[in-house]
Amino acid sequence: MKKAVLVILAIAASVAALAVWQQLAPSRLTAAQQEEQRQAAQDMEAIEAARQETLNDAADLPEEAPAAEPQQEEEEPVAQEAQNITDQDVLHVKFATSKGDVVVELHRDWAPRGVERLVELIRTGYYQDAKFFRVVTRPRPFVVQFGIAADPAVSAMWRERTIQDDPVKESNVAGTLTYAMAGPNTRTTQLFINLSDNRNLDGMGFAPIGKVVEGMDVVRSFNDQYQDAPTSRQMQIQSQGNAFLDGQFPGLDYITSATFVAWSPAEKDEEEAASDETAEESAE
Repeated sequence: MKKAVLVILAIAASVAALAVWQQLAPSRLTAAQQEEQRQAAQDMEAIEAARQETLNDAADLPEEAPAAEPQQEEEEPVAQEAQNITDQDVLHVKFATSKGDVVVELHRDWAPRGVERLVELIRTGYYQDAKFFRVVTRPRPFVVQFGIAADPAVSAMWRERTIQDDPVKESNVAGTLTYAMAGPNTRTTQLFINLSDNRNLDGMGFAPIGKVVEGMDVVRSFNDQYQDAPTSRQMQIQSQGNAFLDGQFPGLDYITSATFVAWSPAEKDEEEAASDETAEESAE
């Protein structure tokens, strides 16, 4: 449409120029030229009429909408729970196990080096499928120990990565989580949960890093048929992983995942209350 308008305007301009020339020298025109002049004038009138019609049609066309500015996607607000929970002074880890969930509350002020190492291990997925290979309940409840990786190649990566000791600030009472060690500054990946008060470990340098706040009943239900027997076979466990344990000590309970969670006692109380109500309704 635009090209047609431009052509018409160009022709009109040429005719107009011819008319101006004719006005400047009318006495030189012959009869034939005058006839041509009249024909040109008529042509110019026709062209002008066509131009006006074209312009009118163009005016009736809808205007092209301006290109819409690209809309920027609004960033969703970051939920409070999505913030880096591991930077908190008190954080919670949920160990999902073959017997149920266990939630441990970690305290940086109790043992900052120990907590930081555990955070690092959990981020890498180190404890997935790790067995609770030492469950000592006789002659008295003692400890549940874990922390040798299911894959021996993973264990080998961490075996020599020891951390410095933390001062003992809390006592090894029932439910506390503490690193196992073979002497000063030898902590790596193995941990144990105290099944009863083992305060004698305090003076030996075993520094608790946290405590079980949910699922202690789950901890007490772990398979204890082998008691302390696997402890003396730790070299084989390290070198062969779960393949050795499954062959020599089948049926051990294990960790399916370890994740950081938001947890509060109020939530736990609500869950227990709801569970009690459900049980009462079922009894009725």
